Amino acid sequence: MTAPDQPTRRRLRAKARRVWALIRKEWRQMVRDPSSIAIGVVLPVILILLYGYGLSLDVKNVKVAVVLESPSPQATELAAGFQLSPYFEPRFFNSMPPAQELLLQRNVDGIVRIRSDFARHQSIGDAQLQIVVNGTDANRARIIQGYAQGAVAQWGARLGAQGAGVSAGPVVVQNRLWFNEANDSHYFLVPGLIVLVMTLIGAFLTAMVMAREWERGTFEALFVTPVRSDEILLGKTIPYFVQGMVGLGLCLLAGKFLFHVPFRGSMWLLGASSMLYLVVALAIGLLISSLTRSQFVASQITLLVTFLPAVMLSGFLFDLRSMPAAVRLITYLLPARYYVALLQTLFLAGDVWGVVVPNLLVLGGMAAALLFLARLSTTKKLA
Repeated sequence: MTAPDQPTRRRLRAKARRVWALIRKEWRQMVRDPSSIAIGVVLPVILILLYGYGLSLDVKNVKVAVVLESPSPQATELAAGFQLSPYFEPRFFNSMPPAQELLLQRNVDGIVRIRSDFARHQSIGDAQLQIVVNGTDANRARIIQGYAQGAVAQWGARLGAQGAGVSAGPVVVQNRLWFNEANDSHYFLVPGLIVLVMTLIGAFLTAMVMAREWERGTFEALFVTPVRSDEILLGKTIPYFVQGMVGLGLCLLAGKFLFHVPFRGSMWLLGASSMLYLVVALAIGLLISSLTRSQFVASQITLLVTFLPAVMLSGFLFDLRSMPAAVRLITYLLPARYYVALLQTLFLAGDVWGVVVPNLLVLGGMAAALLFLARLSTTKKLA
């Protein structure tokens, strides 16, 4: 591979100088603007404190894996109780490993294990039923436990009503929470708050700043310079990219020292996924501001397209499986959905590649497409 010739090196150095000048100009404008500091630093802190301390949540259509190790009449009837329950969507297995794999991949919310000696122990009055629940969402996990205990209680009532020589000894339910042993809802909320902060800084702040420059006419001054469109985009995005990573750092510190949320994944995966989502959010903000060129319109569209969906339709607050099918289809178009899944997995379950890789690929594709559209919409000409 040959080294670039002298004219090419001069062009690259000139390009780097232009981009650096734009970055310095944008950074100074950002520091001098109190609203940028308020939105980029103060508001994320307020959000994480308000949501982290003041929010609690509620479920249906719970997917569970029912492990029936020995199909005795009592065990089969107990398993059928979960199938008849309006709250559960059971899948049946005869051993734990496939059920554990489904729980790890987040394809089920819990495991109901009916051991092979269940009938014998039930006949002498000390039967045990194990319930393993995904504790990523502590509130949802508590509800699932309550539903499961209700199903067991109904089975016991039916068994007692049958009488006729059928022993109906008590069943002890053993509850376990996977990924959230403390049963703390902060473990679920704090990763979702990071999504809101990154969306706020990336999309909302960028769209507002770009639209304000269109309104004030300062972009026209750039049009008469040798600066190219891609250089303008770099100069605009890099300062807010840095600010977004600062917001991420504040959230991580709050999660660790204020809410004591564990982190079980890789820091490099967390950084890579966060940077990728931040690029997506920045590209959305650039695209919206380039198309609207009005602060008011840009703020309203950004709020509707990014921030509200990140709150309502990403899985941060409300379970996606409880939504109507048409709404669930819309969520697949939202970048926040994939980032929420990534953060919750990395924080609480670790590097589960079956979850991490597909979501990273989707975010990468969205980033490439949105950056391409933002580049096309940012042209050095007046509308």
